[in-house]
This record gives sequence, structure tokens and C-alpha cells, in this order.
Amino acid sequence: MSTPVDDELWSAIGDPTRRTLIDLLLASGAGTATSLSAGLPLTRQAVSKHLAVLDRVGLVRAEPAGRERRYRVDEAQLARAAAQLAAVGTSWDARLRRIKHIAEAIERSRNDTDERSRNANEGE
Repeated sequence: MSTPVDDELWSAIGDPTRRTLIDLLLASGAGTATSLSAGLPLTRQAVSKHLAVLDRVGLVRAEPAGRERRYRVDEAQLARAAAQLAAVGTSWDARLRRIKHIAEAIERSRNDTDERSRNANEGE
């Protein structure tokens, strides 16, 4: 796989609440912990903690907005995450193809053995 996988990034993305926050930010362009928590069954503090994780891995960027911080998705980092996901998918597709070929070869070998055994029994 040519694109290295960033485990910290994928750990952050792996949380469904953080994915929801990314979706909300992509839909609205930007938001604060207060505005984002208004549409979620989470407190502003819980949303702030999730946003801090996303900020730490670079998926969102914060700008001061009065007493709060306004968050936006970092599209370059999101594109990097998408490239990693595509690379992992390609790698797993190749592995699955190899497993399929091995299983088919085993099945062909088993069928050939069964046919030879039947032919030998018929000749007796």
C-alpha cells in the first residue's frame, strides 16, 4: 500500500458522533460547539470534546468567534483520509482476490481427486 495509514486519524473518524459532526460541518460550512449541539442529543461540552479530537488530528480547524470557537472541516485533511481509505480498500480487494483464487484452486484439486477416485472405482 503506497499511502501510509494514520491510525490516530482513523481512530478519530471511527467514532459515529465525530462523523456526524463532520457531516454537519460539511453541510453548514462552519459551526460552534453551541450551534452543533443544538441539533444533537449531546451537551455543548461533549461536542467540544469531540471537536477537540477532530482538531488534534487536523480534520477541523478552529477560529476564535467571540467567546467561542468556530470550526470548519479541513478539506485537505479530509481528502487525505479519503485517499487512505481508498488505498486500504484497494489492498483488501487484492487480498480477497488472492483468497478467492486459492479457494478455487483447492476446489478444483478436490474435484479432480474425487473424479480420479470415481474412475478408479469404476475400473475395478
